[in-house]
Amino acid sequence: MKTIKILLSVLCIASAISAQNKWSFDQNAVPLKPIKEFQFLAYFISQGITNNIYAKNDLLKGQTVGRLFGANTTNTGQSTLYFEQRLIPFIIYQPALLNGKAILRMSFEIDWTWGDASYGAGGNFGGGFNADQVNIQTQNIELELLPFKNFTINIGMQRLFDTPYNPYRTFFSTMLQTGYRLAYWGSDAVGISVRYDLDFHRFKAGYYQLWENNINQNDDVTLWEAVYEMNITKDWTQGISAWYLYDRANGEGGVSILGQGLNSNLTDYNGVFRFPFGANPYRADIFWVGTFGNYNPEFLLGRYSLNMFFVSNLGSVQTAIAGEYKNAVDLFGFSGNLRAGYKYGQTPHDAVIIDVTYASGDENGIDDGKYTGVLTSNYYGSPGNAFIGTGSYLLYPHGNVVNRFYAAISDLGNIGYGQIGGTINFWKSLTPNKLDVKIGAAYARSIYNPEGGGNSVGAEINGMISFKPAVFMNIELHAAFMWLGDFYDSPLVNSGVTVRPVNPYTFFVVFKWLLF
Repeated sequence: MKTIKILLSVLCIASAISAQNKWSFDQNAVPLKPIKEFQFLAYFISQGITNNIYAKNDLLKGQTVGRLFGANTTNTGQSTLYFEQRLIPFIIYQPALLNGKAILRMSFEIDWTWGDASYGAGGNFGGGFNADQVNIQTQNIELELLPFKNFTINIGMQRLFDTPYNPYRTFFSTMLQTGYRLAYWGSDAVGISVRYDLDFHRFKAGYYQLWENNINQNDDVTLWEAVYEMNITKDWTQGISAWYLYDRANGEGGVSILGQGLNSNLTDYNGVFRFPFGANPYRADIFWVGTFGNYNPEFLLGRYSLNMFFVSNLGSVQTAIAGEYKNAVDLFGFSGNLRAGYKYGQTPHDAVIIDVTYASGDENGIDDGKYTGVLTSNYYGSPGNAFIGTGSYLLYPHGNVVNRFYAAISDLGNIGYGQIGGTINFWKSLTPNKLDVKIGAAYARSIYNPEGGGNSVGAEINGMISFKPAVFMNIELHAAFMWLGDFYDSPLVNSGVTVRPVNPYTFFVVFKWLLF
């Protein structure tokens, strides 16, 4: 396996070297236009929040991720009031010597809750009196090579998004409405990706080392991907994709003491099904195959919009008994999403949008040697994806987040019980491209109910007012309330408590600025 990885890396780099004649290293060549070698971009967000959601474990006050009422100890019932802040700076270097054929990008993250800590070290802290916290976190360090027209090679720690588009050349809002909308892969990973983009079709292939663990042992988690999309008409695109994940880590590595993988403690935090392998080592080979289509996804070419995706996860898991590996679980689950919109006014924020999601579940876990639920990257990262484009705040995750990222359904698979749910959002631009309002609602049911509970996960109502005082600058007011359903009558999904939790709510004011 190590040999295959090395060969793959060599081939990718060799492809760039073989195209060296395209790079024009002539010392006497004059650039067609001056190259801006250094660029600085940044995303700033600060928000004040009041809600009734908190983590019972004080050690998690810096960052809480995952499912409400999960192993992250999030609960409802006590009112909170706090402020938090995030800065994500981007530093870009494009040497004029290479005429724009190579770009080095670096991005970092600095987060804190106001007043949380000082004179220490660790991410997600540093807002206390005196400050002086060592808290910068590396997001991306990646090199993009452009050996010839329409062809790019990205090497290093980079965005791993389930979309055919280059995340460094595409608005984030576009990726939330196209491809798989970051429902499966939506984080950062180190590896090599290659893209070939033409006017009417585009292709991406990649190799990523999710976890290396011990370099002298076959205990890695690696991922291969291939995504292709073509324009059927001027406003309709259709794509296909495939991912293959090779898991031989048996839970080693991963997030802090939680680990990662199918039987790790991370599963209980992120809201995915935990495979009960116990102390038995396992090997997993997981495939995802899918298709996605987009019709006028951002209302640029008409009043109607339609987006869809369908993904099936396949594969098998072997466990070792007395040192011998035998097949233990066959995998087959699937999910689908449909998003439809109508723009009745002048701007994209004069629209009505319906978003529906289905994910298969499993009634008896792996007792029958099969698992028919959905698998996502939330088995390997916290979080591994960011399905934040639904317009929900509490039922599904929302994107205005610094240190706390949680929802009732934090993963498509819904702890293995599956789900069918959706949102409806009514947008109105009171002053075009200046003052927008939104009212939304959401509801979801599990496919299978937990013991002692029912199928209704809950219903949500939410609203937003957004004002743009300047370009790429927003001041927003958000509110949401969720009625928990009988799904939470079960102690299995309610942190072992025998009564239904208090209904959650949230209210926050946020300032966001994208600096160019």
